Amino acid sequence: MATVAELKAVLKDTLEKRGVLGHLKARIRAEVFNALDDESEPRPSLSHENLLINELIREYLEFNKYKYTASVLIAESGQPIVPLDRQFLIRELNAFEESKDNTIGPPTEGAGEERQH
Repeated sequence: MATVAELKAVLKDTLEKRGVLGHLKARIRAEVFNALDDESEPRPSLSHENLLINELIREYLEFNKYKYTASVLIAESGQPIVPLDRQFLIRELNAFEESKDNTIGPPTEGAGEERQH
């Protein structure tokens, strides 16, 4: 008969292999952060550049199914809860959308030259 320690080890290994353990840990971290977050403390105002950068990070996190990490980013950064319109983001970054996988490609040649001082 298996010992309690052996059963724990098998259970932990199974949960890790299924990705459930990592998911649970991420969920707990997000919930702890939300519980500790001081709602009365004002969020810093976002510059236009930081808004765009945060939106790209959010898109990356959501694309890779890091939804709890994305929720912490939104809460900590003051990023709007509703994502920016994807076409707006593409225009602002002077980028293009890869049709095969729906990802945003690098800026087109000469992008950002008009913004340099």
